[in-house]
Parts: sequence; C-alpha cells; structure tokens
Amino acid sequence: MQKTSDKAVCSSVVALQGIFAKIEKAATESNRSFSDITLVVVSKKFDVPEILPLLQAGHRHFGENRVQEAQAKWSALRFDFPDIKLHLIGPLQSNKAAEAVQFFDVIETVDREKIAVILAQEISKQNRCPQLYVQVNTGREPQKAGISPQDAVAFIRHYKSSYHLNIEGLMCIPPAGENPGPHFALLEQIGREANLTRFSMGMSRDFETAIAFGATNVRIGSAILGHRDDPGQPRRL
Repeated sequence: MQKTSDKAVCSSVVALQGIFAKIEKAATESNRSFSDITLVVVSKKFDVPEILPLLQAGHRHFGENRVQEAQAKWSALRFDFPDIKLHLIGPLQSNKAAEAVQFFDVIETVDREKIAVILAQEISKQNRCPQLYVQVNTGREPQKAGISPQDAVAFIRHYKSSYHLNIEGLMCIPPAGENPGPHFALLEQIGREANLTRFSMGMSRDFETAIAFGATNVRIGSAILGHRDDPGQPRRL
C-alpha cells in the first residue's frame, strides 16, 4: 500500500472538517437540520493509509464503486471499526449482486429490472437487508445507467410491493456541464410521488445546491481526498 505523508493526512482531515462546516451552513440556509444529511466520503481508488485518518477522526460513511475493490480494503478495517457504513455508489453487475448484498450496508445503484430481481433473491437467501436506492437517469443520457424518470415511480412501486425490496431513496448524477438544480428538483419530485424521503445527490462541485433541493446523502471525494491520479500532490483539493 502507498504510504501517505503526514501533510496529506492532515490535509484530508482538515478538508473533512471544512466540508462538514459547509454542509451545516447549506442546511441552515435551507431551513434544514444538519443531522438529516449524511456525508458519504467517496474512497474509491484510495488505499487504507489514506482512508485511516478519516476513520480515526470519527467518520464512518464511505462510498465505493466496485465490489471487489471494497472487499479488499474494508474487510480488515471493519474489525477495528465495526460501525462503518459502506455505500455502493457504482454500477452493480449481476454476477456481483450476492457479494454486494453480503458486504454493503447501502446499495445506491439499483438501475434496472434484472438487478432488482437478483437483489430480491439474494436478500431473501442471505436474510440480510441493505438499504436500497434506485438510480434515476434524470438527464436521460443513453450512456449512463439508471431508470428513466417517467418509469421510476412505477418501478419503485412494483418492486416494493411485489418483491418487498427495501427501497428507501433515490440517487442521481446530473449530466456534466449542466445546471444540476433541475435534476435535483426532478429527483425530489419523483421521490414525493413514490413516497420516498431520502435522496443521494450532490458531489464535490454541487453538494450545497443538492442540499437546498433536499439531499439527505451527499457523495464527496475529491474535495476531501483529492484526485487519485495527481502524483505527489496532497490527497485533497
């Protein structure tokens, strides 16, 4: 594993504290409670030495894109930090669904019928029930995963009633370069129609806007840990 400098470690913890301050400010400005918003630190592509300072500082919610990478990093860490909450925030392949149910506390990327059916089967088989979020393709981008906005409510109602899936919220990733506000508003509208109150939306560049539109989970990586592909630079912006 790559060794992280003391400077980078300090930088990430300071950045974490700064993000919490910004979340609290955005919540206050939106007449919301800071305690209603969960910060999910996106730790994909970062190694244990870079994550450990954040755990030691008391943070517990982390997001990973790939099942195999998460298992390699977090299995041992859970012995020392048993209250870790891991969120799967990347696309889920059907052949990894069983491992995802076993390993993750929250799966935020339920994005198609096949995955919903397999998850229902694995949840029943394993008697383990992670929280599930349906990913909505608010920008209707053909290259991006997610249920189309016009199909989302029917999808949620069907799999909650017929398959008893524990769908608790919605997730979206607005198109790059577009104003994210309308996409966050659309997700919140779909949630109201589907009787859902949890929304995973907002990343490093737009989480304050997401909070104004009702985000309950914000997924922040680069503003805390930096860009993984910047050699020799502190692990944050």
